[in-house]
Amino acid sequence: MAFDLDSYKHAAAKIDDGDIEYGRFRDRPLSPAALRCLRYMCDIESHTVCYLRDLLVTPSHADPDVTAFLTMWAYEEYWHGEVLAKVLDAHDMPTGNAHIAAVRAGLGWRDRWAPIQQALAANLVGVDFVAVHMTWGAVNEWSTHAGYSRLAEREQHPILTDVLDRIMRQETRHIAFYATQARDPLLRSSRARRLARFALRRFWAPVGSGVMPPAETTHLIGYLLGGPSGATVIDQLDERIHRLPGLDGLRLVRRAAAVHGVREVANLVA
Repeated sequence: MAFDLDSYKHAAAKIDDGDIEYGRFRDRPLSPAALRCLRYMCDIESHTVCYLRDLLVTPSHADPDVTAFLTMWAYEEYWHGEVLAKVLDAHDMPTGNAHIAAVRAGLGWRDRWAPIQQALAANLVGVDFVAVHMTWGAVNEWSTHAGYSRLAEREQHPILTDVLDRIMRQETRHIAFYATQARDPLLRSSRARRLARFALRRFWAPVGSGVMPPAETTHLIGYLLGGPSGATVIDQLDERIHRLPGLDGLRLVRRAAAVHGVREVANLVA
């Protein structure tokens, strides 16, 4: 089924959280492990505009459907970060512009080099980069949605679950766009399939791992994807990726989980 971009443009909105009782976290706080994950998620949602900056120097900027979606996507992701920040605030964890600025400043030369690197690589690839971008986006959105779902499942906190459910409803629309936009060009072009497979196999890493310290990524992956339930989620994510043309057998998430020490899958990766 085609993605209805016009409907999405008119439906895109900030999270309506006026009825969420954030103060209830004071009576029943989240676990330290969950808060560490939420800090990671909040920082990465707030970093979305920087990812958008990097994408606008690639051939994706010439596709009006893609740029219309990305405009709404960045807007909604910004508000995801703001809502998660309210959960952190309720636990007296620092948020706000000073914290976000510090995260970005901590990237140093990597942040300055990122748009140049992206522009050079993407423009060498040409129009097939759009297929790679959409495929990469689908993988990231599937992973993000699964991460929120697992965090809610692990914490079993009614307020957190409500917050994350509202975010996930918007993430579901993001998934639909990326997956739809990826599938058609992958079907049409063998070169696009080869490039997408190569790029994912060679360069993909868990969402946010290029921004957050390695120890934080390892904690996030272990907390959300460790254990039998996490292994099931890993398999489900890989199955979704494998259904995209040209990506069968990639085992992308399983490999990433093994790199970050998830024991349930480490011995199963060739």
